[in-house]
Amino acid sequence: MPATETASLHKDTVSNTEIVKRGWEAVGSGDWDALIADYTADMIFVMPGQDDVLKGRAAFRDVLDNLGAALPPGFEITAMRQIEGNGEVMSIVDWKCDKIQGGSQLAVLFKLSASKIYEERWFMDTEQWKAAF
Repeated sequence: MPATETASLHKDTVSNTEIVKRGWEAVGSGDWDALIADYTADMIFVMPGQDDVLKGRAAFRDVLDNLGAALPPGFEITAMRQIEGNGEVMSIVDWKCDKIQGGSQLAVLFKLSASKIYEERWFMDTEQWKAAF
């Protein structure tokens, strides 16, 4: 393959981290359709507390319309970084809200295959999260 074709292939390849960052940007702008475009139809979303599991992109999309109700008053992401490896991206999210002005952290694990997210799983201090409301 000529070098120009190889360079073109690499240019069109999107990393898993870039896919996850694109999703966070869609969340920030409230573009739910752009967000779910990067998920498989049979994806699962494991919510904080690990008890509630949403199955399927359609169910996930329905929940997004009420995302504001699931976040504590004054919720704000203050910083974020990504760690990628073995088909997974972990987002470490620094956040604060009205009742937790000093801020805290949570982590979100994204599992990907063929450039699509098939699992999203949130990890946080659930007692602190409850107290934030």
